[in-house]
Amino acid sequence: MGLRQQQFASDNYAGICPEAWAAMALANQGSAPSYGEDAWTQHASDAFRALFEIDCEVFFVFNGTAANSLALAALCQSYHGVICSSLAHVETDECGAPEFFSNGSKLLCAPSLDGKLTPDAVGSIAGSRCDIHFPKPRVVTITQPTETGQVYTADEIRGLSTACRAYGLKLHMDGARFAHACATLGCAAADITWRAGVDVLCFGGTKNGLAVGEAVLFFDRALAQDFDYRCKQAGQLASKMRFLAAPWIGLLESGAWLANACHANACATRLAAQIEGLPGVELMFPVQANAVFLQAPPPLVENIRARGWSFYTFIGGGPRFMFAWDSDVSCVDQLAADIRDAALAG
Repeated sequence: MGLRQQQFASDNYAGICPEAWAAMALANQGSAPSYGEDAWTQHASDAFRALFEIDCEVFFVFNGTAANSLALAALCQSYHGVICSSLAHVETDECGAPEFFSNGSKLLCAPSLDGKLTPDAVGSIAGSRCDIHFPKPRVVTITQPTETGQVYTADEIRGLSTACRAYGLKLHMDGARFAHACATLGCAAADITWRAGVDVLCFGGTKNGLAVGEAVLFFDRALAQDFDYRCKQAGQLASKMRFLAAPWIGLLESGAWLANACHANACATRLAAQIEGLPGVELMFPVQANAVFLQAPPPLVENIRARGWSFYTFIGGGPRFMFAWDSDVSCVDQLAADIRDAALAG
């Protein structure tokens, strides 16, 4: 059977949403100053400040690897340690970039089955050693939602922040799918970031309707000192910055950033509801954002693949399906039908 018309292996498969496309088209009229000195970059930065209700420092970079790695490097010296979950994206999928850009800061991983960190885990690592032979803990980083699609509540983040303050640590949030967490919780963006004690957020745009680009927000402006130099040195200073910044205006001011995430989350929930109770098929993790992880016997997994569906199995060995702003509900239903047929076929 051939590949399906739409696949759900990754939310990176999606195109540019109309609001971002329209904003980029507007920015493409005439010339504008380069390297972020344009009105579009200022406008986008102000849109973030309005959304988060705080005068934060805003930087635009090309991708999430750079956003996370440069943000952590700004918070660390080379002899520092970064506490994270064993399933954190910075640990499993950044090819050593956080260590590279920080000139050697070590990731200190806490075992986690669902990707979440807990205050006890932070305390266990931060309080385990204070001798000069061990990296000095400096930062805690959390992925929101986690790699397994689990969402930190505001109370959980506040608990982590309290633990951070007790040990003199900064709190960084990898928000590649931050909008999806806001959609799940139905809260203001500020409520699960700076109001809960987050110092720096990497806000993902690529997985929420942009062609390319992430935003790094420093809620503590003092921590952003010389971050522009880091961006330049790392090849992240866009000469035509307006084309990185302008799409954010369309996404934020139209409300598409949240609507896109709500749609993606709803598609994940829709799939989960339709396959619930099928023989041999179980959810590997609760569906809390735009990801569905399935646990199924290998023959059933291969049956689903043989029906033309693409997916990854890099977490737990089961199929992972990711939904995006442009996920077609009829295709979601077809996926559910094929999983159901495969399960009932034995």
